[in-house]
Amino acid sequence: MSWGEGIASRFKPGDKVHVAARYPVRGHIRTPFYIRGKTGVVERICGRFHNPEELAFGKCDGPEKVLYRVRFDQKHVWPDYHGGPSDKVEIEIFEHWLEPAK
Repeated sequence: MSWGEGIASRFKPGDKVHVAARYPVRGHIRTPFYIRGKTGVVERICGRFHNPEELAFGKCDGPEKVLYRVRFDQKHVWPDYHGGPSDKVEIEIFEHWLEPAK
């Protein structure tokens, strides 16, 4: 069985996605600040899990959400990056933070 097989999801491996640029003032936010507003490519579907942003407040009855591993070019994430031009960073991000890239 391959990653994400049999999981209904909005995106599939290879899709370009944009991370929402939301900045909630409080809460347990699992999406790193530095990756918000950036565009990457779905590397794999990791599975369905309860939302840690809700679990942190004791909300254990919400629906499970799809978690993706998204790959970003390092140079796109950090403009002053001096490493190799093909260097990547991979981050796991829940579906509600992603939208199709334009």
